[in-house]
Amino acid sequence: VQLQASGGGLVQAGGSLRLSCASSGRPFSSWAVAWFRQAPGKEREFVTALSWNDGRTYYMDSVKGRFTISGDNSRTTVFLQMNSLKPEDTAVYYCAARAGATTAMWSSSTYNYWGQGTLVTVSS
Repeated sequence: VQLQASGGGLVQAGGSLRLSCASSGRPFSSWAVAWFRQAPGKEREFVTALSWNDGRTYYMDSVKGRFTISGDNSRTTVFLQMNSLKPEDTAVYYCAARAGATTAMWSSSTYNYWGQGTLVTVSS
């Protein structure tokens, strides 16, 4: 499985971006797909996740109400709609995927497959 993340760019505070994470080789099926981000000088952090197994979604507190994770009907692409962006959202965003149980969705070490990252820059 290879993941291709795209959609990053430069946006002003308050603006919106939509990131995509496309799977090549196989559909996500009942897997879990997550977005993590890493800002300069900071550790990678969990942003959101979608469990195809039960349809549940998970968000870090600071993005709740602003970000929405979703997937297409073919289960080959996951989207991250980001609204009301803030300068502190500036980071490289990575998508990740794994098969298996919907536990520890926030833990990067549980994900087997990673995309290359896409840079999101929010100017003030």
